[in-house]
Amino acid sequence: MRASQETIDREMEVIRKALEKFKDGVSIEGIKKETGLDLERRTLLRRLDKLVEQGIVTTSGRTRAMLYRLAELPAHSTEEKDNKAANGAEADIIPLSDEGREILAAVSRSTAVRHPVGYNTDFLRGYRPNVDSYLSPEDKRKLAELGKTAKLNQPAGTYAKEILQRLLIDLSWNSSRLEGNTYSLLDTQQLISQGKAADNKSAMEAQMILNHKDAIEFIVQSAEEIGFNRYTITNLHALLSNNLLADPGASGRLRSFGVGIGNSVYTPLGIPQQIEEMFEIMLEKAREIADPFEQAFFIMVQLPYLQSFDDVNKRVSRLAANIPLNRLNLAPLAFVDVPEDMYVKGMLGVYELNRIELFKDVFIWAYERSALRYAALRQSLGEPDPFRLKYRDEIRALVTEIVSNAMTPDEAAIIINAKSLRLPIADQRKFVETVDTELLSLHDGNFARYYIRPAEFEKWKEVWRRK
Repeated sequence: MRASQETIDREMEVIRKALEKFKDGVSIEGIKKETGLDLERRTLLRRLDKLVEQGIVTTSGRTRAMLYRLAELPAHSTEEKDNKAANGAEADIIPLSDEGREILAAVSRSTAVRHPVGYNTDFLRGYRPNVDSYLSPEDKRKLAELGKTAKLNQPAGTYAKEILQRLLIDLSWNSSRLEGNTYSLLDTQQLISQGKAADNKSAMEAQMILNHKDAIEFIVQSAEEIGFNRYTITNLHALLSNNLLADPGASGRLRSFGVGIGNSVYTPLGIPQQIEEMFEIMLEKAREIADPFEQAFFIMVQLPYLQSFDDVNKRVSRLAANIPLNRLNLAPLAFVDVPEDMYVKGMLGVYELNRIELFKDVFIWAYERSALRYAALRQSLGEPDPFRLKYRDEIRALVTEIVSNAMTPDEAAIIINAKSLRLPIADQRKFVETVDTELLSLHDGNFARYYIRPAEFEKWKEVWRRK
């Protein structure tokens, strides 16, 4: 009887694990002994040949003297150096657990040496709501404390409605940015508030942001009626994918064909009936979870892993994560400052290894950043932002110049970008975002800190808000 692909994949993984013990190589007889696999020699040879073909294993010697060992990337390779530099920089931003660093190293290797895998139904089926938990009790306590607002005992959605205009801009921009959208924070503000698309950006980027706006309004305005059910998730997908899919009928419809994941060795389910079954199981388990933060993280893990829809799955999961937070008037998750690369690597850990530790590190850090921006109740002011402190004078001078000269948003964007180019490359994007945020946060009660006269502020405000 021919072995199933799942069995073959499992046998190849056992072989790969065994080879980790033999840095200098091992014969096929040694592999058979170490693995304990009940395979005929020719079958074991086929498994090894496949691993060699995938670049996971290399050989030396000939015929019966042949030795097998795990392939290694050259230490001097450009990809290895780039990965090491990028991972080091991002890990400095987000504190990683030991497990998170282990996963980061594994998914940062070339796809040629990562083991191809398919969808593992046990990853979802084996999860028992309120028995198993991705988040520890300590994680949940920390997140609950961070998420407190003044509206905890109010009707569902009260807090999100109060901060809706700010949330629309922040969450639309950050979620789109994680998909590679190049709109700036100011561009996003102009598009959402005034319907003005940036001249130098694509129509697809504008559509992505406007779709986020519609989807956020949906989950905020319907807070008491929606939840982890088919109606909510499919309609959320329809809003986020509007006018972005090749097949307009695919918006809000579960996937009916196989797909691949870019820069990954993971292949999702391809049979429509199985996708349908696992989608319903996922929603049922999500509904049963009592803790809102566990619910949020669960859907961020499982919905993209299933790849329920043709595309736009991660966007759906990011907004769906806000459903339980919004229901309980907790601070929203807006993905403030989250590095795109770390988000992607966290998802790769889920896709390829079924491990959530790296993605959890990103999730907890992301919620803390968002909560610091939105939470209404704070026991203290907390520590100053080191970045703002570092560039305090430059930020103040630039905001003062823009306002006192009554610059339009387009004029401001030009001068902000020009000033940022004088800074170290690693600080440029953050500087632009910080100045954008300062400008969007100016109001009648705080502009004096920039030594701006009332008449100047009124003139700028009129120009800034003009359509």
